[in-house]
Amino acid sequence: MPAHREPRRRSPPLPAPRGPLSGEVIAALRTGEGPRAHAAGDADANPFGDDLQLALYVLYELHYQGFEDVDEEHEWDPALLGLRRSLEQPFLAALREGTGTDGDVEAALAGLLVEPVGDDGHSVSHFLQNAGELWQLREYAALRSLYHLKEADPHAWVIPRLYGRAKAAMVAVEFDEFGAGREADIHARLYADLMDDLSLETAYGHYLDAAPADVLATVNLMSLFGLHRSLRGALVGHFAAVEVTSSPGSRRLAAALKRVGAGPAAQRFYDEHVEADAVHEQVVRRDVIGGLLADEPHLEPDIAFGIEATGLLEDRLAARLLAAWRSNSTALRGPLD
Repeated sequence: MPAHREPRRRSPPLPAPRGPLSGEVIAALRTGEGPRAHAAGDADANPFGDDLQLALYVLYELHYQGFEDVDEEHEWDPALLGLRRSLEQPFLAALREGTGTDGDVEAALAGLLVEPVGDDGHSVSHFLQNAGELWQLREYAALRSLYHLKEADPHAWVIPRLYGRAKAAMVAVEFDEFGAGREADIHARLYADLMDDLSLETAYGHYLDAAPADVLATVNLMSLFGLHRSLRGALVGHFAAVEVTSSPGSRRLAAALKRVGAGPAAQRFYDEHVEADAVHEQVVRRDVIGGLLADEPHLEPDIAFGIEATGLLEDRLAARLLAAWRSNSTALRGPLD
């Protein structure tokens, strides 16, 4: 097995804007002059569109690794925070409208546990396992790198907002995500190994310009939930959705990588998730969700919302990827480099 390769964590350069709103945000970070007071009025009417999603992604990234040559003090700039809030509101409203959850956590979880007998035509992992080509797996790996190179980071924000059993269980699962004390086993590092095996650039944030809005939205969802204490229940719901669906999907992706001849490091990332997330699923359902509901039962609708919002955005992303690949077209906004 090749030596582990540390994901290159230097701050990425600012991306190219995709409209007036993201252009305003990027210009403000580049010049340090702050956004115009009416900048939010320039937003794309589509809350899931490229312009709004990129603007949100860039603003959220200030709380992670930031950007090259951007003053770190911008993280708490009041004008940028106000603009971010004005973008979060239509995004959150669209998520609530698109889910229509009745607030039943068990019903929301039950929907995740139903595995289709075969490929139902809507599953990316089924498609890649059965018919995916190497170039499609490389595209998928590049797009997912926007999250996996910071895997578990957004969920860590919920830890100080939990109590007792829920907190202890959440920390236990996160401990595994961060390598259980072993640097070489940090999941972000394992993903960098996967990318290296697929001859992809491992630099953090490298594929931001190539990622369509549907990819950005899946990462923005975690940041939105993580940065707001009032949405702690939704973040736990998101975490549950990820852990419940991870093991079977990872098994299919590991098989897809093996079928196209990817190396052992590429397969190891998903093999690791097959085993670990099968255990995590039980801990999250029994102790994280169970503990949180015991402490704060009024958060049940928020947990269900987090589960269903995750499914909504993953379904949107799957539809985009599969439509492109079935027509033998790239799902990226530009070529891999």
